[in-house]
Formats: sequence, structure tokens, C-alpha cells
Amino acid sequence: MEVKLIEMSSNPEEIIYSAARQCYSEKDAYDIFVKAKNIEKKKIEKFIDEIVKSGHESVLEHVKFTFAISGISRALTHQLVRHRVASYSQQSQRYVNMENFKYIVPPSIKKDEILSEIFEETMEFIKNSYKKLIERYKEIGMVGEEANQDARYILPNSAETKIVVTMNCRELLHFFKVRCCSRAQWEIRQLAYKILEICKEKLPSVFKKGAKCEYLGYCPEGEKFTCGKYPLKKELIKNDR
Repeated sequence: MEVKLIEMSSNPEEIIYSAARQCYSEKDAYDIFVKAKNIEKKKIEKFIDEIVKSGHESVLEHVKFTFAISGISRALTHQLVRHRVASYSQQSQRYVNMENFKYIVPPSIKKDEILSEIFEETMEFIKNSYKKLIERYKEIGMVGEEANQDARYILPNSAETKIVVTMNCRELLHFFKVRCCSRAQWEIRQLAYKILEICKEKLPSVFKKGAKCEYLGYCPEGEKFTCGKYPLKKELIKNDR
């Protein structure tokens, strides 16, 4: 899995600062933005930190990040696109020939010899079947996207894909709160932490934490699903008595 930052909003702190100030000021946001460049960076970062803590997250929507992501499965992107406040551009299995598709192997399969053998045999069978479909389509006069669009129906969820993702800061915070949790599926959790690492480096005033429990100070998942990193809410209430 590889995650690369293509682009992010320039002057992100000043954008967030001016947007937040605009809500309570008679001044024009552009003037606030220009003057913000002369304010000490630490003061703006502290201001943004308070904004995030207060839950005034709408002002974070004005700053966005765009990532190029590769080496992930279709199983992951099926989950990823459920985060609807975002923009996606994914490699097409209609326009791209998938005869030699790569695939992602889950860790639980990798570590077991029998599971690995079954998985690898299945992938090879699918590859060969895909090639046979493409060959037959050629025989009946169908080539390129016309053949690919139907042959792809046999491709597995494990097929490797590439995708460009753009999210604003508010949606990224939500993404991390949900997908950095131990309950999240392993692959999308791995992706979330890779993106979080970049965001923390580029905009630390906004991105300090990951999963929801880190913000709450307790696990909201309940006794059946907790990983134990944080206490359950009922335990906190019990200890306060």
C-alpha cells in the first residue's frame, strides 16, 4: 500500500483562522486572511486547536487534501467510497485490461499455508478464466472496453486498484475517528493511519488524534467490541461515584 500527497490547500491555517473569525467579525474574511499572515504561527495554531476542541468543525471544510493511493484492494475502496463527503477517481476495470491483475492477500491468509494455497489457486483460476473470456470476445469481434466491461464481472474483491481521493479536513477527522478504530477492517485501518501520518505532519494544529476513543477518553463501542485501550463509559461513571 502506498499513499502520496498530491496537493493540499495552501495557507491552510490562515484559511481556517479567517473563516472562523468571519463568523464573529464585521470585517471581510479576505482582510482577516491577509492580516493573519503577520500573526505569530503559534497563536494561530492555538486558536485552531481551540476551534477543533469546541466542535466548530464547519470552518475546517475550506481546507482539503488530495491523495494518490495504490496497492489497495477493491474490497477497501468499496468501504472507502461510503465516505460521501469526498471526491474519488478510481482506476477503471472497463478501460484497463486486467489479464495480469495484482491482488491483495489478507494477513490471516498469508500466515497459514493451507489458506494461502487455496487463495493463490483461486486467484490463478480467475486470471485464467478472465483471459479465456477476453480471447473468446476477440473471436466474436468484441475487443477493448466492450469486452473488458463484462469480463470484469468475475474479478475478485482482492484485485489491486488505484484511486485519487480528495477530502476536506472535517471529513478527514471523521474518517480517522471511524477507521482508526480497532474494529475497522484491517486494510482500511492501515490506510487511515497512513493518511493520518501525512496529515499530522502537514497540519498538526488540526490533526492530533486518530480514533474516536482518543477524543472521548473512553471506548464508545461497548463491552463486546472494546479493544481495552480506553475504559468503557460505564466504568468511568462508576469510578466517579
